[in-house]
Amino acid sequence: MSFQNNQDIPSVPNLVNEPQADYEKAELDLLREGIRRSHQERFLFTTMLYKVQQTLKKAIIVHKPDNLTK
Repeated sequence: MSFQNNQDIPSVPNLVNEPQADYEKAELDLLREGIRRSHQERFLFTTMLYKVQQTLKKAIIVHKPDNLTK
């Protein structure tokens, strides 16, 4: 399909119709969720994050060469 002198090109702009994000509502929802958590839940979650951080801190990445090229 060829266009002759831009006559057949539609004049519709390239628009993406996405819903607008409601950041204020999302922020309030996160605050409400945080308020609902007990101190024990917060402590356990923080402890879990700390343990993961310590594990990743000690991790060593070792590269072994591929021995398939014999």
